[in-house]
Order: sequence, then structure tokens, then C-alpha cells
Amino acid sequence: MTRIAVLGGTGYAGGHIVDAALTKGLDVVSYSRSAPDAPREGVEYRQADVTDAGVAAQIAADVDVIVSTLAPRGDMLGAVRPATAQLATAAAAAGTRLGVVGGAGSLFVAEGGQKVIDTDGFPDEVKPEAREAEAVLEDLRAADEALDWFFLSPAAGFGSYAPGEATGTYRMGGDVLLTDDDGNSFISGADFGLAVIDEVVSPAHRRARFTVAS
Repeated sequence: MTRIAVLGGTGYAGGHIVDAALTKGLDVVSYSRSAPDAPREGVEYRQADVTDAGVAAQIAADVDVIVSTLAPRGDMLGAVRPATAQLATAAAAAGTRLGVVGGAGSLFVAEGGQKVIDTDGFPDEVKPEAREAEAVLEDLRAADEALDWFFLSPAAGFGSYAPGEATGTYRMGGDVLLTDDDGNSFISGADFGLAVIDEVVSPAHRRARFTVAS
């Protein structure tokens, strides 16, 4: 049985990833700074500071796959990049796969076009978070070949403000934002969680970024 650690497992993205992991029969450990409001049966919950190098090493040695949903916002702004670097080092040493959930800001609006973060109308208050997530991706791309990683950017419309419904399906792309015929880019929390766990169970993106949308 695959054992997976979800960092930020009590948050929006992390919670949906935990739920999807349970439906696939995985052994799930959730790490967060606070206890869950509504614990899922069958999940091992641990409270820890995953930005600590010692904790990162312990996590990597304990599981087959780490999925980080750490978001560089609030007091975590500026902390996610070095924390992910520590996780990458620990994962490479332990032979553990590392998955990172990033934002849509570093996706391109079209092949050869500008990035979403550089388009008119991208909120200024979100740019620091998006820039740090972009830097995390750049670090992973430059990492030693010993590290098996994937980076998943959700559609532009993804978050607790628009949870959507579970459809059990999603479209997959590479470095270009996925939109529908009306130009909308969206994925529900449940379908995003499914996409992450599908990649865990059946790896298709080794050392690569991909994106998903409804």
C-alpha cells in the first residue's frame, strides 16, 4: 500500500487530496500546524512545523510520496521556497517522490504568450504568492536528477471561494492555462484532489509540471 504524506492536509487543497487518497485506499498521513476541525476516519493526523529540516527528513523517511500544499501567504510568505528546498533534499536522499501544488500564475496564457501573472488584471496582492510559487517550480527544475518530483498547477478558478462539484473527470495540460470555450478556467476541489492522487497512483509526470481543469 502506498503511504502518502499530505502537507497542509487540513486546508482546502490538502483536505480534498486526503479525501481522494482515502478513496484510492492509500495510507494517509496529514501534517499541519493545527488540528483538523473534522478529522477523516482512517487518516493519521500529525501537528508539526514542516519548515523544520529535521521534520522534513523524518517525513521523507516515513512515506513513499510527499504532496505539499504549502501556500506562500500570510506568515508563510517567503518560507515556502526554502521549506520546499529542504523537502526536496530530504526526499532525494530517501528515494521519496515529491509532489508540489502551486498556483496558476506561472502558467502561460497561450503557447509563446505571457504568463498569467503578467496579464492585466492579475491582482497585485496575489503577485508575491505567485512569484514564490514560480520560484519553487524553477528550483525543482534545477534540482538534481535524483529527485523524482511533480508540480501541479490548478486552473485559475480554484479555491474555497468556488468549491464546485465532483465530476470524477478533468482535462490535463502542460505549461499553458486550460480554458473552456467561453474562456473560463475552473476545477472543483474534489476533481483537483482526484488529479493529484491519480498522479500518485499512476505516475505520468516525472520531473515535470502539469495543469488540470474541468
